[in-house]
Amino acid sequence: MSVTHDPDRRRDIAHVGPIELRTAVLEESRDFFVDVMGLREVHRDASSIYLHTWDDYQSWTIRLVRNADAGIGRTYLRAASPQALDRLRIAVKAGKSTSDVPGLGEVHLFEDPDGHEMGLYWDVDWYESDRSDEPALKNQAAKYPGRGANLRRLDHVNYLTANVRETSTFLSETLGARCTEQIVKDDGQPQAIWYSLGNKTYDLVYTEDWTGRSGRLHHVAFATDTREEILRAADVCLDAGVHIETGPHKHAIQQTFFLYVWEPGGNRIEICNAGARLILAPDWRTISWTREERAKGQAWGLKTIDTFHTHGTPVVPVEEDSE
Repeated sequence: MSVTHDPDRRRDIAHVGPIELRTAVLEESRDFFVDVMGLREVHRDASSIYLHTWDDYQSWTIRLVRNADAGIGRTYLRAASPQALDRLRIAVKAGKSTSDVPGLGEVHLFEDPDGHEMGLYWDVDWYESDRSDEPALKNQAAKYPGRGANLRRLDHVNYLTANVRETSTFLSETLGARCTEQIVKDDGQPQAIWYSLGNKTYDLVYTEDWTGRSGRLHHVAFATDTREEILRAADVCLDAGVHIETGPHKHAIQQTFFLYVWEPGGNRIEICNAGARLILAPDWRTISWTREERAKGQAWGLKTIDTFHTHGTPVVPVEEDSE
């Protein structure tokens, strides 16, 4: 499947974030993100905890939501302007709106073709540091935490989808995103797609769900400043007893330096350094990878671990998956 992008098309989405992540072990997940990943708790209510990465200009980055099953909740997308919000709201055929999300103004709710919940917004509360995390440089949101993995910001979300082609059409034609890379199956159909909302190499990723189900999550990724911090994060996770699934290593696709771990709720978390590559070409041509090329493994030869293709959240029981 060839993917084209009109360089004259207006970009109405500024960026992805914040997000909601579901977990059955709310406090354990909170301790993972705060104590091991270096985030800061900024708010909580009866069923959720709000956390902030140190250089996110917004008031919170991730909301942990108590839920029987793990997985992704809403993904919030900030419009590029109030006018862009109006255009997007019409384009996605947004349903009801809500003003009940802390730190955000009116949020227009919709679902992607696979049923993942999303919300569009413009108004946002900026993060206000206090005396304990006030930065020395006023052009960053908070001071460098100097603990755990020191996650700087949310980088991307990788969803699982039952229909990659339909989702790809929605991303390009409705949201105005552009496909930077993709994996193509032998029949020419896409198996995984990487879409960019701005100049980052990718923000929204969709991978074919091997179970055929809809609405599940592959992983959420957070960025550090350097590769060295990812190496240190591996040691931090080792000492903390966190399950390290694979890495540190370098992806061939997008050249991301990565470490994959599972947080206590079962959601896969990627710690990455993806900001080194930018898509500056307005007429970027989508890079396609074949199954044969992917079979060679990651950039430096590491073979992809089996669980990378079998684990997603909510978890599908083996007996259901084999039917």
